[in-house]
Amino acid sequence: MIIVTGAAGFIGSGLISRLNQDGFKSIIAVDDFSKIEKAENLEGKTIQEKVERVELFNWLDKNNRDVEFIFHIGARTDTTEFDREIFEELNVSYSKQIWEKCIAYQIPLVYASSAATYGLGEHGYDDNESTLSQLKPLNPYGDSKNEFDIWALQQEKKPFFWAGLKFFNVYGPNEYHKGRMASVVMHAFNQINKTEKMKLFRSHNPDFKDGEQMRDFIYVKDLIDVCIFFMHHRKNSGIYNLGSGRARTFKDLVTSTFNAMGKPADISYIDTPEDIRDKYQYFTQANMSKLRSIGFTRPFTSLEEGIDDYVKNYLSSGAYL
Repeated sequence: MIIVTGAAGFIGSGLISRLNQDGFKSIIAVDDFSKIEKAENLEGKTIQEKVERVELFNWLDKNNRDVEFIFHIGARTDTTEFDREIFEELNVSYSKQIWEKCIAYQIPLVYASSAATYGLGEHGYDDNESTLSQLKPLNPYGDSKNEFDIWALQQEKKPFFWAGLKFFNVYGPNEYHKGRMASVVMHAFNQINKTEKMKLFRSHNPDFKDGEQMRDFIYVKDLIDVCIFFMHHRKNSGIYNLGSGRARTFKDLVTSTFNAMGKPADISYIDTPEDIRDKYQYFTQANMSKLRSIGFTRPFTSLEEGIDDYVKNYLSSGAYL
């Protein structure tokens, strides 16, 4: 059995699709299944059992001998949520319980951290474990992810294999339910469909022209490849960046979306809202040398190729991964 938390979400459901494709059918899907807007993400997938998020630990106490691996992808990921208690419960405390069960029952673990831990990038984007305490996330979500990373490294007892993966800007199929928190690619696709145009935030930083703010965008299929790599690798425990390793501009992203839709690019700019202006990231780029150094050699999908696949094979028809 392989446990996937956040199973009905964007990344979790895509991971289950890939596990099925690779022949793994004994999947234990863990989530809050009361959220019906995510239900379609799991349609057609082979799952042995659905376990409610609050029931996981009781379930593990009874069934741990059959569990081969845990992917802990589930989390509260809303960067606009400022109730720290929610993050403490769902992102920190829950993750600690999973960690402790993995030690008790000798289960290897991969969990989702986040590039939100890097804040404005004052200390760069190197997955150097010795500098985690210096990072300054910009919101409670980033704080919660960094808090757990630091806690994990401080523990004397650890799972025999574990990896925390710092996801950068992920885009791709199965994010239809995410609303405001969906990727810019999906927002661009929807806006272009409605208006034939796309509005981007104007730059308020003299070092960047309008639309040339940069992010490390990673296609969800590449991210899943890395998760599968770690499931088979099971050594070199630690915290790893997971981006493409190449920053690209929002202008590049939107132009690629227009191209994939077969429409001429028509981009205009609006002021960045004042309430997020002082916390706006102008540049992120994952240093991927650590992952490469342990044997992950597959190239990452270019932004153009990823958007072309996403738009033509998923967004245009509403298909799922």
